[in-house]
Amino acid sequence: MLYVIGLGLGDAADITVKGLRALKSCSRVYLEAYTSVLADSQGALEEFYGKAVILADRDLVEQGADEILKDADVTDVAFLVVGDPFGATTHSDLVLRAVNAGIPYQVIHNASIMTAVGCCGLQLYNFGETVSLVFWTESWRPESFYEKICKNRTAGLHTLCLLDIKVKERSIDNMMRGRKIYEPPRFMSVSQAATQLLQIIQRRREQGEELGLTEETVCVGVARVGAEDQVIRTATLQQLESCDLGAPLHSLIVTGRLHPLEVDMLRLSAEPNVLQHLHMIDSSTYTS
Repeated sequence: MLYVIGLGLGDAADITVKGLRALKSCSRVYLEAYTSVLADSQGALEEFYGKAVILADRDLVEQGADEILKDADVTDVAFLVVGDPFGATTHSDLVLRAVNAGIPYQVIHNASIMTAVGCCGLQLYNFGETVSLVFWTESWRPESFYEKICKNRTAGLHTLCLLDIKVKERSIDNMMRGRKIYEPPRFMSVSQAATQLLQIIQRRREQGEELGLTEETVCVGVARVGAEDQVIRTATLQQLESCDLGAPLHSLIVTGRLHPLEVDMLRLSAEPNVLQHLHMIDSSTYTS
């Protein structure tokens, strides 16, 4: 059996009872280690689970899946995923490979940022399409996420922005030279995400475009959701550029049309200067 087990968002103890029982039956345990990270170290996971944990980087998962699935038809193998197993399409590919190889599988779900983001006070059914913000480079500055955010806002919907993670990445020069020299890990912060959005807004304003959001748009920055030191900060996009929410992982939410209950919840985490924006919302224009 191949067990694909969600670990939740906090630390080693967030695994479900069902997931822990399955894990303990496995001869090999892999930890997917590039689409997200837990607060706990590999050693802490091994101590809590009572099992050796093999780190599975992008190369192993995407190019060496056969190694993960080896003998999984005659023994139990666990593939651990931070959050929920299907938060990334890569893991669907692993399941399809198992099916094609005649290997039975079981998925054990857990909390994901896609649902846990409701902790900020915004109602999940008021969210539109989720977008990803990537680190810009000198030669690559994609903006497709901006159009999606604007489309959501036009429909009155909030946007969850998942922020870039760079783990065990190689520079273009090292890739071209075939050198397995990896860059230090990088995790995009809410501040960096806000900076990129603000640059897009400024450029499009100068081109005379009608803006789908501005510097004064109410947004929410969240950090380390599910951990004991979780942080939620409601502020304008401009204010979030200078906010330090601490260690990773971060996510950014751009609000759409706000329900009065959402407004009340956002006030709990609002910067003093953004309270005036929330007080200006006329609750009589919304329905329950």
